Amino acid sequence: MRLWLFLGALNGMIAVAAGAYGWHWLDVNEGFKDIFNMGVDYQMWHALALIGVAWLQSRQEATAGQGGADGPGITTISVAGWMFTIGIVLFSGTLYIFGHTGTTLVPGAAPIGGLCLIIGWAALMWAAVKEGRPASNQ
Repeated sequence: MRLWLFLGALNGMIAVAAGAYGWHWLDVNEGFKDIFNMGVDYQMWHALALIGVAWLQSRQEATAGQGGADGPGITTISVAGWMFTIGIVLFSGTLYIFGHTGTTLVPGAAPIGGLCLIIGWAALMWAAVKEGRPASNQ
């Protein structure tokens, strides 16, 4: 839980700093500035999602400690956290670099990052479907 809270806070802090930089000091045309700021927006939203992952995992761990649902829910929530983290780096990172320089360092990184973000949301949906179901005793 602490990992996701830390990563959520770190990404929120970076997004605020990047937003200030993009607004006040980034000296590029408006199109590139818009791309840079899209990276800021996605990073901030997914920083908040990571904080949600931290909260969900803490609840899941507390439930597991009381004999409730366990295992797959924690794993699924962790998958969401990792997908959000990887997605932020690939998607927002690519947009930051492109918005700043006009070049792409790793072709395809942004779409792969976007896919990771989508998988993170799908993992949270899966955790929601599985939550509350008793663990299989087979």
